[in-house]
Amino acid sequence: MLKGKVAVVTGGTRGIGFATVKTYLDNGAKVVLFGSRQETVDKALKELMEENKDYPVKGMHPDLTNEEEIKKVFAEIKEEFGSLDILVNNAGISARDSLYDYKLSDFEKIMDLNVVAAFNCSKEAAKIMKEQGGGVILNTSSMVSIYGQSAGSGYPASKFAINGLTKSLARELGRDNIRVNAVAPGVTKTDMVAALPDEMIKPLIATIPLGRVGEPEDIANALLFLASDMASYVTGAILSVDGAAMS
Repeated sequence: MLKGKVAVVTGGTRGIGFATVKTYLDNGAKVVLFGSRQETVDKALKELMEENKDYPVKGMHPDLTNEEEIKKVFAEIKEEFGSLDILVNNAGISARDSLYDYKLSDFEKIMDLNVVAAFNCSKEAAKIMKEQGGGVILNTSSMVSIYGQSAGSGYPASKFAINGLTKSLARELGRDNIRVNAVAPGVTKTDMVAALPDEMIKPLIATIPLGRVGEPEDIANALLFLASDMASYVTGAILSVDGAAMS
């Protein structure tokens, strides 16, 4: 579905991001995965190479909040691969702090990585995509961008911002044949969720009509569809992938 495409996936070393990298590779794309540190990038690449030593994948660990560094990195990718067809803004962090205990520095950290990083990467990717005649930008949102959450207000605030960025860029970049969409995952079996005890997981599952938490591959498959030509007339969408979870 992505044969001959070049993709960048931020937060690509684990969870949804790693599943997306693998899904894109299995569907013919060349992928550059971004991680937070060299060691996490190396670990992800090692795991992928053990799966298929011929995967066309490269790893990098730029500071996504540094505008100048992102300009340099995307220029390097364009120089090496000749194009950039797909950007997945997946990197992000969450929090559960009560407002009464929430430090401004922690709130700013979430907004920087979840929103500013997506802005920086989207801007540089869009420049390349416009020049080559089109492309796809995808953002990882969350079910809390629809429902909010009972603590840690910075995280849902950042995902509401991602939805706004998605819809606005879809309107702005459509004239350049650049589609912009987001996926809003529900409860998904990432490392954090997998570590939760049964007494916490079971009540969560009870709120999901499909009766299970999502797998990273469930989200990756949605990101595959939106990246592919099958979604050629889909832009500005926030696709919920949550098993019809109820807030």
